[in-house]
Amino acid sequence: MNEGPSETADVVPAKQLRARITQAYAQQSRETLEEKWILDHLPLVRHIVQKVAAQVSRRLEMEDLISAGTLGLVKAARSFDPNRDVGFKTYAYIRVRGAVIDELRRISFVPSSVHAEIRRIQAAYREHLAANANPPADEELAATVGITLGRLYKTLEEARKQHFLSIHGLTDEQPVLGPLIPADKTQTPDVEAEQNELLEGLTQAIQELPKRDRTVLLLYYERDLTMKEAAEVLGVTESRVSQIHAAAVFKLSMKLRTLR
Repeated sequence: MNEGPSETADVVPAKQLRARITQAYAQQSRETLEEKWILDHLPLVRHIVQKVAAQVSRRLEMEDLISAGTLGLVKAARSFDPNRDVGFKTYAYIRVRGAVIDELRRISFVPSSVHAEIRRIQAAYREHLAANANPPADEELAATVGITLGRLYKTLEEARKQHFLSIHGLTDEQPVLGPLIPADKTQTPDVEAEQNELLEGLTQAIQELPKRDRTVLLLYYERDLTMKEAAEVLGVTESRVSQIHAAAVFKLSMKLRTLR
């Protein structure tokens, strides 16, 4: 007489089936969630690109930057862990901005003639600081170099490509100063101590900037406004905000050099 399937034989396949169903459901739910994250945050990509491209160069290929940012968003959605102590928007912002800046590094360059003029401006800034113990006003700096104020701003906007790509967007959980100082979450205690010292120094440096410079940095970094949005708040042109921002970034970069 043949015996039917044992109870144990029935139970094991049932458990395996439930496990497979649960896994498939979880996978489907995850894919649905990732798709929602991506679709909901596509405007964030354009916002970041508009901020970055506006202050580095208006001649950049916007579509290339948007493509790079979108790819960063997709990667963020696939790697995001909901159990982390950070929301997806913050996590995605970091990853998208990093992808856009990587693309900028690939396509941005500063002509050698501009490099030479930047070095002249830096030398004049240091000489004025040594002689007067205070940083020069923009007008004083232009006069010392022997160029017009408009030319100074134009050169500083070109210099911002270097400053921006080297000091912007490399740390992410700190307001205002966060985007200005390189950071490594795996850094040693000694490096972390040096990092804190730089942050303290730059905090003081920002406080010493002219009020208009501080305001523009606040609107741009803390309030996360674009140049155009900041211009509307201040009642000036977008190009004027760009000039002020470029000058402020230059002054902070010069301060950063003295702290290293």
